[in-house]
Amino acid sequence: MEYNVNINGIDVDAAYSDETIEEIVKPLLKHMADLHDSEKRRILVMLAAPPGAGKSTLVSFLEHMAKEIIPTKKVQAVGMDGFHRRQEYLISHKTVVNGKEIPMVDIKGAPITFDLEALKNKIIELKENAVCKWPEYNRMLHNPVEDAIAVDADIVLLEGNYLLLDQDGWRDISEYADYTISMTAEPKMLRKRLIDRKTASGNTREKAEKFVDFSDMANVRICLEHSKRADMELRIDASGNLHRSGSN
Repeated sequence: MEYNVNINGIDVDAAYSDETIEEIVKPLLKHMADLHDSEKRRILVMLAAPPGAGKSTLVSFLEHMAKEIIPTKKVQAVGMDGFHRRQEYLISHKTVVNGKEIPMVDIKGAPITFDLEALKNKIIELKENAVCKWPEYNRMLHNPVEDAIAVDADIVLLEGNYLLLDQDGWRDISEYADYTISMTAEPKMLRKRLIDRKTASGNTREKAEKFVDFSDMANVRICLEHSKRADMELRIDASGNLHRSGSN
């Protein structure tokens, strides 16, 4: 199935195979609906994956398919990218990488460039309140837009790179989730996707490659090597199709 959507200001053309829909999407949505029935409250599902894996597109697709598969439940997708620190903060603050002090903007997307405390507080608010305003990141503005989304769904899908990160400050984030999902892929595939995405945001190919190789790929390695196990684990094959881990 072809799926066209705008993610953070960028038009995305995606496709999900019949196998993915039948073996992953439909069972997952039905499981989330069952969780909501049994818990009788809002359900929070977290999906973690490295940069470039397509997690934003997948949760958007799940929200779209939910209207058909579980029509009595409202499903809403949000991301943690709205908790990027603002561009002006990243430009004016420095950090140390490989013994060298650099502006934080040079590694934008690394765990340190997110406002973790604000993310935690907003997740708590999401769990406690019927309606919760949520920020959204716009890649064309290079900044989050505050209160961009009003979240009022039965089931909320939260996606982000570091929601399952097994590092100090981050490792308890997933404790707020009712269900967790992870996605993995080969680094070479992710690099190509990231360069294409960076170019689509208005960067030259040379600038995109330089940033991806210095910053994004370091974050890919962090996600692939330092994330906790999830309730459902998915992998992306060379053709871009999704599979449950351990299946062909």
